[in-house]
Amino acid sequence: MSTPTPTHSFWQKVRELPRNIWVLTLASFLTDVSTEMIVHLIPLFLANVLGVRTVTIGLIEGVAETTASLLKVWSGRFSDWLGRRKWLTVSGYALSTVAKPFLVLANSWPAVLGVRFFERMGKGIRTAPRDALVADSITPEKRGMAFGLHRAGDSAGAMLGLLIGLTAVWLLQGQALTLSRSTFHTLVWLSVVPAVLAVIALGVGIQEVKAKDGAKQAAAATLSSLPPAFKRFLLIVALFTLGNSSDAFLILRAQERGLSLLGVMGMLVAFNGVYAAVSGPAGSLSDKIGRKRILTAGWLLYALIYLGLGLAQTGWQVVGLMIVYGIYYGLAEGAAKSYVADLVPQAQRGTAYGWYNGAVGLAALPASLLAGLLWQGIGSWQGFGVQAPFLFGAVLSLVAVGLFLVWLPQGVREA
Repeated sequence: MSTPTPTHSFWQKVRELPRNIWVLTLASFLTDVSTEMIVHLIPLFLANVLGVRTVTIGLIEGVAETTASLLKVWSGRFSDWLGRRKWLTVSGYALSTVAKPFLVLANSWPAVLGVRFFERMGKGIRTAPRDALVADSITPEKRGMAFGLHRAGDSAGAMLGLLIGLTAVWLLQGQALTLSRSTFHTLVWLSVVPAVLAVIALGVGIQEVKAKDGAKQAAAATLSSLPPAFKRFLLIVALFTLGNSSDAFLILRAQERGLSLLGVMGMLVAFNGVYAAVSGPAGSLSDKIGRKRILTAGWLLYALIYLGLGLAQTGWQVVGLMIVYGIYYGLAEGAAKSYVADLVPQAQRGTAYGWYNGAVGLAALPASLLAGLLWQGIGSWQGFGVQAPFLFGAVLSLVAVGLFLVWLPQGVREA
């Protein structure tokens, strides 16, 4: 009898993942097809069409993410209290879908902020219950693989959405260096179709996971009642995120280095392709060697990438760094979410994911504002230049790695 190869074993395990993992992956795939058609064009719409400064773009992105973050904390704990996660997840996806078409009516930056606010509300409602549902639906031994597959579906959808957006931009305005209003509006309408399909898939396909006996006893969990190791991890993630400003600044950096609109979108397609390819194997690897090693490698790689972005001289250097950035995302995103589930019991997972996702988003507001100020300044102060936000992010990443290595144990598992 022949011994299965590691590759064969990996794909066999993927095929054996339960229905909920596949439905949630499909929903994330479709939602990201929708979102990525337009989300990376919003900062270009603000800058190229509405003439908004980078500090205001940072404000818009930061406020939008902070809104989502506050709701993530609430929705995660609420899903623990209910003992149910499905309909919070579905309603969050539905709210984001309803909000998107209103971008067509947005003719000023406050209007864009308003739409982003409600769209991010949907994300805030759905994210923590969805992540808890992924963790509840799988055994600890396959948890990294499940989150890796989910991240892969998310990034594959992003890649397809960007390809659709790139094709539409090329057909509508060719090699133009800036985005037009009509092109943006066309893509907004196209984005609604996959978003609606995602909501339908979730409503029909997801099954609630029955809580373990005694799980209700922890339903009123608060941050103070969560395990100390989780709280230390939360602090480290928040610190790391202070240097991880909105990816809108990466797009603006590429454009500032001379990349055309089509070039920017092609760069994002390549980034998401690498992200999708790395996520599944990286998640499976974290099941074998531990989340801490994978996360440490990802954060160190992030520091090198941001250092490179700060020093980049040409648009194609930014493109190369963005492709490597996809490796960072593939390593870190799924492993971090799996690590959260390792640190807390099932009954507290919604609360824990709420605080985890909330910490990331809450730090996004000061991170994005600070990036805009460092880049362009405010009033008479001119800031430190385009390199500053990226060098700052590299330094904070190294600090976070140091704390992670000192404060948290390797191989923590749920009791």
